[in-house]
Amino acid sequence: MISRVDPFIGTEVTDLPPPTGLAATWWWPKPQVGNTHPGATFPLGMVSACAYSGAYPTGYGRYDLSTEGVPTSIHDRPVASGFTHFQQSGTGAIRKYYNYFRVTPMIEPLDELGRLWEIGEETAEPGYYGATLENGIRAELTVGPKSAVHRYTFPRHRSARIVIDFSLGGLGIPYGETIPLRARLESIGPGIAQGEIVVEGTPLAVYIECDARSWRQMLWYDRRLMPGGTRLAFDHIRPTTLRPFGLMWAGPSEPGETVEVRIGFSLRGVEQARANLRADCGDGPAKFSPRRDRTRKAWRRQLKSIAVDTPSTDRETIFSTALYHSLIKPCLAPDESPFWPSDGAFAFDLSTMWDIYRTQLPLITALMPDRAVELGSALLTICEEEGNFPIGYRMARGSDRFSRQGSALAQTFLADLCQLELPGIDWDWALVNMHADLRRTYGEDFLLRGVAHPISHTLDLAYGYWCTAKVAERVGDRALVAQFAELAARWRNAFDDTTGLLHDSTFYEGSRYNYSFRILHDMRGRIDLAGGDERFVEKLDAFFGYGAEPVRQPGIRPGLEELAAGYALGRFEGLNNEPDMEAPWSYHYAGRPDRTAEVVHAAVHQQFGVGRGGLPGNDDSGGLSSWYVWASLGLFPVAGQNLFLVNAPAFAESELRMGDGELTIATTGFTEPRPGGPPQYVQSASLNGDRLDRTWLRGGELHRGGRLLLELGPEPGEWGTHDRPPSSAPVPAH
Repeated sequence: MISRVDPFIGTEVTDLPPPTGLAATWWWPKPQVGNTHPGATFPLGMVSACAYSGAYPTGYGRYDLSTEGVPTSIHDRPVASGFTHFQQSGTGAIRKYYNYFRVTPMIEPLDELGRLWEIGEETAEPGYYGATLENGIRAELTVGPKSAVHRYTFPRHRSARIVIDFSLGGLGIPYGETIPLRARLESIGPGIAQGEIVVEGTPLAVYIECDARSWRQMLWYDRRLMPGGTRLAFDHIRPTTLRPFGLMWAGPSEPGETVEVRIGFSLRGVEQARANLRADCGDGPAKFSPRRDRTRKAWRRQLKSIAVDTPSTDRETIFSTALYHSLIKPCLAPDESPFWPSDGAFAFDLSTMWDIYRTQLPLITALMPDRAVELGSALLTICEEEGNFPIGYRMARGSDRFSRQGSALAQTFLADLCQLELPGIDWDWALVNMHADLRRTYGEDFLLRGVAHPISHTLDLAYGYWCTAKVAERVGDRALVAQFAELAARWRNAFDDTTGLLHDSTFYEGSRYNYSFRILHDMRGRIDLAGGDERFVEKLDAFFGYGAEPVRQPGIRPGLEELAAGYALGRFEGLNNEPDMEAPWSYHYAGRPDRTAEVVHAAVHQQFGVGRGGLPGNDDSGGLSSWYVWASLGLFPVAGQNLFLVNAPAFAESELRMGDGELTIATTGFTEPRPGGPPQYVQSASLNGDRLDRTWLRGGELHRGGRLLLELGPEPGEWGTHDRPPSSAPVPAH
């Protein structure tokens, strides 16, 4: 699988074949670019490293900030002013994209620092990125869990340079830069330096080694050298007082001469940064190749966890890359919390929790259960540090500024871990934090008024109480179970009985339609509220565009009227955005898995492709890619309910290697699918040789593994039309 990964997928504007059928009726309101980068990464590691242009996506790309439609180009070709660290992966317009400690190899004077060179000969694979600057310098980057290693190959020059800029951060667009608040750096010996910057309230320390020990080593400030200087310190930095500053090595180079730069990172000071570098790379020079090999092996182990059978190299590339993108974030950083006195689990870059909790976190739980428990513990630590569970959490103090997007999302993830009975979490401690978090922010309105606006938060909070009740059951607190059950029933307050849709409200990146068909804990009650199975399916059919005319997608800088008209369609966002990513599986609860098969088939085979424009929208830290992984396997996690819905897969056979088990998904009657071609439908199913009339698996069944055999056919059958997925009974009225 690792050989098929293409890290360039999603780095440029969406470029997919014109959609047909159902897919042509879906409307894309959000940026039509994946916002991924091809840089070196480690599975769920702290560090990434990539070429830096200062533009979207992630500081690597060629585009200006875009929140709707097709982004405008800033650069007409790939360019870079150096190579930076800590890129986001697939996130949208959050503006703050790290890109700290830019390393620039040069044969030009220091005054040229910041110049954009054209880059060519780009190569990328999991854990490695390479490119050649137009000045002839070849750059290669790899990373460990908490380190980065750069290797530069120079042409002949009498004064070659490697320059590290401590002052740079963020993007080179208006209001996109990140200014250090304080900084210090120190040259402590030949080829050795260390320092720390405080950015967005977070201390980020580095320990640096450079193999060019015969070259001169100097500090610089405002592009002027400081010969003999060994220390720089800044106590207060404002945008108006900031001048570039950093470290440089300079000397003559011979053709093909390589210089290696190794950087250890820590959020707990330079001593820990040094220890992290030693742990990742060991002592001594020339560590690039062994570090690259170790990271490649780490990726190979993770990417081997799923194998698919297809004769199509393109489909294998799309799937392998989606799995790769699903395992880059969040950043797990054990013993690195800068704000908490104890060691233990810590994490950052849950930048799109409202996307990843449905798809990516269940995927990590399935494939890497020990890391899922580590993340669960980190969320609990963050909750105690920050006072609430994160909705979006970056490497920044007080960074959870995303509460309008969603509520009570960590409760969903923790409920799955609890129901799977994975060891390693103190559930009494978890329950205290889960309960307290539900009463914060929008939770107060929910408790006092029975409803919270934006109205989607009413659904979030009701679901959060249902999920937290599962933990209360685990610890035996019956009083809380009863209390939470009544609060979970308030999901009904979000809906208008006359329309069967959500009440009027404001909606984040969507309309009432995009949020009206999410999977709830009481789907039987939800369908009854809509008027029964037939009426509910009618509403879903309209939402997914059955019988509708093709739509025209927003172009460059769409106007407010165009966007309003698009939202008025009340249409599925087609994986261009994720608020309705689970909606195709709502058909299961109305006895129509055939409709699920049709919608998912159209999305899997028309909304994803090869090449730099192969994603329909922002990948959002793997939220979109993990949707593709699940959907093409013929499974979908109902996050928080320890439940997986079954659908026709996109591959004849696949294997999932999980913590203690291996699940084979096999088919009979399978026909290799094609874009725009007909879907396939499940006719019957068996699990480990036993007939399976239901359309779902419990989490324990999935994790234990075995053999799921699906008989497929070209027309819908009776399978799944009678036995519906579980629905939590409503609380009786008092």
